[in-house]
Amino acid sequence: MQGKLIVFEGVEGCGKTTQLQRLWHWLAQSGWLAQLQQVASVHEVIMTREPGGTALGKRVRQLLLTENLPEEVQPQAELLLYAADRAQHVETLLRPRLVAGALVLCDRFTDSTVAYQGYGRGLDRTLIDQLNYIATQGLSSDLTLWLDLDAAEGLARTQRRGVTDRIEQADLAFHQRVQHGFTQLAQQHGDRTARIDASQTEDLVALQIQAVVEQRFSQWYGNLVRTP
Repeated sequence: MQGKLIVFEGVEGCGKTTQLQRLWHWLAQSGWLAQLQQVASVHEVIMTREPGGTALGKRVRQLLLTENLPEEVQPQAELLLYAADRAQHVETLLRPRLVAGALVLCDRFTDSTVAYQGYGRGLDRTLIDQLNYIATQGLSSDLTLWLDLDAAEGLARTQRRGVTDRIEQADLAFHQRVQHGFTQLAQQHGDRTARIDASQTEDLVALQIQAVVEQRFSQWYGNLVRTP
C-alpha cells in the first residue's frame, strides 16, 4: 500500500484532536507536503476520525457519544457499534485513500477499542482482536502517536471545556483502566508506537510530534531534507 496511516491515540483530554489538526497544518506550511508530492508521490494529507469518519460513522458517533437514549448502552453493543463504524471507515475511506498514496491522519483506531472496551469495560481481549481484524481486514497503523497523559488531568481538561460526552462522563477508575491499557499497548507495539508527553504545553507537544514524524519520513521515504 503506497500511503501511510498515522493514528493519534490517548485518554480523554490528551489533546489528540488538536494535535492532529496542528500536524496537518504544519505539513502543508513547513514544506514537507510539497517535497513528499515530488519525491514519494504523496498527493494529499487527509484528516479523519473514529467514530465518525463516514456518513454512516457520523450516525454511529451520535448514538455512542451524544444521543440521550432511554436505556444504558451495554458494553457488548458499544463494542459492536465501534466495529461497524470501523468496517465502513476502512472499506470506504481508509483503504482507498491509502492505496491512492495519501498520508492519512486518523483520530483513534484499533488501540482505542482495546483500551476502552477491553481494559476499560473488561470485555474479552480475544473477542476484541477478532472484531478488529474483521473490521480492518488486517489494516494497521504505520505510526501511532500515543499522547500519554494522566487520566485525572485529562478529565479535568474535558471538564474545563464545559460539555462532556457519554464516555467522558464515566468515573475516574474507568479512565485509569483505559490509561493502563494504552500503556500496555505501547509496550506491546513499540515498533509502531511513539510516546508523546502530553502533559506539556500545546506548542511543546506539537514539536515532539513533528520530530517523530520527520524521523519516520526519513525511514519511509529515504533521507529527505525538508525545503521550506
